[in-house]
Amino acid sequence: MKSNLAAARNQEDVVVKPPSMLGVRMRHARLVAGLTMTQVAQKSQCSESLISKIETGQASPSLAMLHRIAVTLDTNIATLTTEEAPKEGPILLNGERPVIKAGGISLERITLPKRGGLLQANIHIIPPGEASDGLIEHVGEEVGFVLEGSLELMLGSECHLIQAGDAFNLSSQTPHGYRNVGKVTARIFWVNTPATF
Repeated sequence: MKSNLAAARNQEDVVVKPPSMLGVRMRHARLVAGLTMTQVAQKSQCSESLISKIETGQASPSLAMLHRIAVTLDTNIATLTTEEAPKEGPILLNGERPVIKAGGISLERITLPKRGGLLQANIHIIPPGEASDGLIEHVGEEVGFVLEGSLELMLGSECHLIQAGDAFNLSSQTPHGYRNVGKVTARIFWVNTPATF
């Protein structure tokens, strides 16, 4: 069973999970954009079958795949994945923040998406051996602080080993990604502007 899951992950970057609002929101965004599943698949570099499975709640894309789909649909991951209506007020209590799962990586929302918001903050939770799906690039700036664990941060052709207490900042237009090379789950406080994830 593990080999089948690993093969599926490598082939289409998919992890099967219970249905969520992601598929409904993705389909809505696709229809508003006037795109077919084939067009979204081609622009996002995946199969039409994967787009169909995501829209029907039969599969969940990796974080990088979800980013490519969101860019294709002229939106962001937060818009596609936020399950609850944003709470009023500036406080998000511990244990009450939404957690978005994409592949083996989770994003704990530190800020809730809001229309016109300039900042987005998440805690990226990366188990040992997990990695972003290749390098991504987009408009904006990012800053991060490693709360726990360690990981390799790839910035273009450079690879940096960072650990708890280390910080970084980068232009989002620099191709970037990460991989947890440690033995414990890494937790990184990560801020993007504009909202991307």
